[in-house]
Order: sequence, then C-alpha cells, then structure tokens
Amino acid sequence: MEYLPGWMFLALTILLMAGFPVTFTLLGTALCFGLIGFGWNFFNLLPLRIWGVMGNVTLLAVPLFVFMGVMLERSGLAEDLLDTMGLVFGRIRGGLAISVIIVGALLGASTGIVGATVVTMGLLAVPTMLKRGYQKELATGTVSASGTLGQIIPPSIVLVLIGDIVGVPVGDLFMGAVFPGLILVLLYILYIIIAVFINPDSAPPIPKSELDALTPLILLKKVMKALFPPLFLMVAVLGSIFWGIASPTEAAAVGAVGATILTIANRKFNMKMLQTVMDSTMQLTCMVFIILVGAAAFGLVFRGLGGDGLVREFLGGIAHAHSKWVVLAIVMGLIFIIGFFLDFIEITFIHVPVLAPIMLEFGFDPVWFCILIAVNLQTSFMTPPFGFSLFYLKAVTPPEITTGHIYRGIIPFVIFQLIGLLIIVFFPILVTWLPKFVFGG
Repeated sequence: MEYLPGWMFLALTILLMAGFPVTFTLLGTALCFGLIGFGWNFFNLLPLRIWGVMGNVTLLAVPLFVFMGVMLERSGLAEDLLDTMGLVFGRIRGGLAISVIIVGALLGASTGIVGATVVTMGLLAVPTMLKRGYQKELATGTVSASGTLGQIIPPSIVLVLIGDIVGVPVGDLFMGAVFPGLILVLLYILYIIIAVFINPDSAPPIPKSELDALTPLILLKKVMKALFPPLFLMVAVLGSIFWGIASPTEAAAVGAVGATILTIANRKFNMKMLQTVMDSTMQLTCMVFIILVGAAAFGLVFRGLGGDGLVREFLGGIAHAHSKWVVLAIVMGLIFIIGFFLDFIEITFIHVPVLAPIMLEFGFDPVWFCILIAVNLQTSFMTPPFGFSLFYLKAVTPPEITTGHIYRGIIPFVIFQLIGLLIIVFFPILVTWLPKFVFGG
C-alpha cells in the first residue's frame, strides 16, 4: 500500500501517453485509486475539494485574461504592429525576423495567449517572410518562438495558475517575470543576428526603394500609432498592480475593458464579434477549469495516499547525497522532458502541486522557483512531438512549409531558451529584485 501513489502516477502516465482525454484520465485515476485507498468515504471529501477550487477568487483572472487576449486577436492590432515594425527594422538583414520577435513580445504582453499569437503571426508574418526570400526554417522558428513569449511575459495565464497552486502572490510573479521575459527576447534577437551573420542569404533586407518612400516623420507617426495600443494595455494592467490600485484579478478586468475599448477605437467592434469572443472565452475557460477539477481530485488522492511523502523522501535522499542544486537540476530536467508529451496546463496541475512544496522546503525562493517553472514550461510549446505552437503554426502556414521545416527551425530557439533558463538559475536577482522593489520585503 505504501507504493500505491507510485502505481497511481504510473497508471496516469500510461493512460495519458495512450491518448486518453486528460480530464477523464485524471478523474478516472483519482476515483479508482481513491476507492482502493479510502473506500466509499472518499466521496465525502471530493465535493469539498472541488468546491474549494471553484470558489477561488484568484482564478477569476483566467477568463478575464482570456477575454482580453481573444478580443485583441480580433482587433487588428497585430497586423498594424507587424507592418510598422517591419518598416523600422527592414533596412538590416534579418530585420523582419527581429520585428516579428518584438511584435510577439508586445502581443504577449497584451494577450497572454500563445495560440492566438502564433496563429495571428503565422497568418501575417510567414507568407511575408517567404516572399522576402527568408529561409523557411528561420521564418517558422522565429514565429513559433515569438508566439510563446506570451507564456512568460506578464500578464500570463500560466503565472496566475502557478501562483495560485504554489501560494505565491500573482502580482509578485508578474513583476518577477519582467526581466526573464526581456532576456528571452534579447536571446532570440541575438540568435537571429548570429544566424544572419553565418548565412546572409537566409534573411535579406527589404529593398531600399520600398523604404525610401517613407519620410522619418511619417514613419514616426506609424510607429506611435502602432505602439500605443499594446503600451496602453501594459500600463492599464501592470500599472494598476504596480501602483497598488488593483489586485491581479481586478487588473485582469481592467485589461478586458481596455482591450474592448481598443477594439472599438480600431472600428472592429460589433455585436457578432463580441459573441464570437465570448464563445471562445467560454470554451477556453471551461477547458482550463475542467482539467483543474480533475487535477484537484487527483491531488487529493495522491496526497491522501502519502504520495508527496514518497516524492519528498526520494528527492531528500538525492539532496542528502549530493545537494539541493542537483535536485533542482533533476526537477527542471523532468519538467523539460515531460513538456515533450504534455501540455503546460497538465504539467501545471499534475506535477507542480507535488514538486513545488518540496522544493520550497529546500530553501529556494518561491517567486524565483515559480518563474523557473514558467520559463521551462514555455519550451513545452516548442518541443516535438506535441508542441502546441508547432501545431498552431502548421495549420496556418502555406503548403510549401512542411513539418520538418518547423521542427528544424525551432531547435536553435529551444537551445537559446534553455540558455535563458540557466541565466535565471545563476542570477536569481533578475527575478527577485523587481518584486521586492515594487512591493517591499
């Protein structure tokens, strides 16, 4: 019986790998092993646990941020941004790719939804880059990587979920993620510069004749007009948290209203579009919450059977034999490998509740550790065979783009992302300084 949680985790893993739906797998495994471990009394505990999840006020931020992201996807913001940034960086080799990274970062700070950003950028940027003579691998890799920046750059839904699970204030995580997000943007740009230096033909500049038609004043006006919407939203959401005006949940409502105002200002708003946005929000929110309910049931049984003690004993043995840093390396490696096969939501709800409390007992800073998890989870969108960013991109790219082009294109960005993870590991102050500066402590 003492190894029952281990068998439970093994059964869950096998069923997930076999392709069973995540929610039903979590709930089914929890019910079966709950009956074995607790008998029928288990059904007295389960409703209380699920009610505790559904009554959590912090999680109200999830549908609000989803609404904000879907509304902005329909607003035409990305198209204006991409056109303008392309003109700004068009004179240099790889300039269009650099503009895609910057636009991805701005959209990530405005929407926080990876799928929406990757699809939008795939539809707009990939055909343009191919038309300009860009190498297919560089074009697809750039779009895939830039789309995932919304995973770490606040406001990010994954930070809301991780903060709630680990018990860390979401505002601290938003502030702690600012510098890591910027580091990843700079690393992606650095890779593009290196790639273009090695192979200049992979990313030709925009012809000078096209750019000479724009005077500096006209270009400045276009830049200001394109940058205003995302900057407005960033100030509205993060500024309201920064100055103590709103909690993260309330800031999500501010963002939803701000996105609606921007869409109205851009003359893209109508009742049919509003209904479409609300339908999409409902579908995405239901997907997140039904998985959360399944994960809550699984966590109840796993902990009740002593699973966290089993994991703590195993990791504690490694820490005693080596050091807590070896344990951290093993945990980060485990999350990275699992990301090849599972979605970030599944990893967040299944593995983080088990691993995070144990790691915090070893003395790691909770905000820093949560940001490490978030950056690591970002790679799950880009790693084959189940990287959702790759699926989204393949669905909207021209026929000449094969899955092989996308897979080869993403490898360098995954490597640079792991470099970014190592930088955050070795320099925790990049995460911890801003929350302490803003909120004290």
